Amino acid sequence: MSHFWIVLGHLQSIEAMATSKKVITKEEWEKKLKDVRIRKEDMNKLVMNFLVTEGYVEAAEKFRMESGTEPDVDLATISDRMAVKKAVQSGNVQDAIEKVNDLNPEILDTNPQLYFHLQQQRLIELIRYGKVEEALEFAQEELAPRGEENQGFLEELEKTVALLAFEDVKNCPYGDLLDVSQRLKTASEVNAAILTSQSHEKDPKLPSLLKMLVWAQNQLDEKAAYPRINDLSTATLEDPPV
Repeated sequence: MSHFWIVLGHLQSIEAMATSKKVITKEEWEKKLKDVRIRKEDMNKLVMNFLVTEGYVEAAEKFRMESGTEPDVDLATISDRMAVKKAVQSGNVQDAIEKVNDLNPEILDTNPQLYFHLQQQRLIELIRYGKVEEALEFAQEELAPRGEENQGFLEELEKTVALLAFEDVKNCPYGDLLDVSQRLKTASEVNAAILTSQSHEKDPKLPSLLKMLVWAQNQLDEKAAYPRINDLSTATLEDPPV
């Protein structure tokens, strides 16, 4: 049974006994939680999914040996994927493109938006280091033709080239393109594309389950006062307000 239906079923059972705004004590709540059965195997798969998706190859290998949980991808490919991600985060975009093609040439061939964003990131790096002539030439030869075919690409290109019009990019409305966050955004997009090409989810399941927990608690708040988990980092149950 998926974790979604387990959580939803648990929520519905609690709602059934809380048709009016009643108070559920911590003792009652903990007893109810103990009745929920989740297989250790499912928990282990959830942990492995997180380690693989986020690229913690050493931790994934150690967890595999300790728990006997097999990952759904070859762990060797994680190192390759992380090398691509690190290259983008460091501004070495051409190196990242070459590494992606070594992994699977079809990734960029079948994803024009990703390829454009990588080329856009290359342009951003040229602008970052003051290579104005090279940046203009690159924009004209590599990006402008793609902009002619796609209005969205053209708008993104215009915003990027606008950086060259300002001596102080702090005054440019698109100065955030030079922030580290832009590198991270591009790196995340590449990472997701590689995972998808390997038939793996592009996002780990654990954060989605935590969002589901928050949603379930918000739904239950309307019908009962109960011990909530307000701090997800500790998962401590806090007594309901009286």
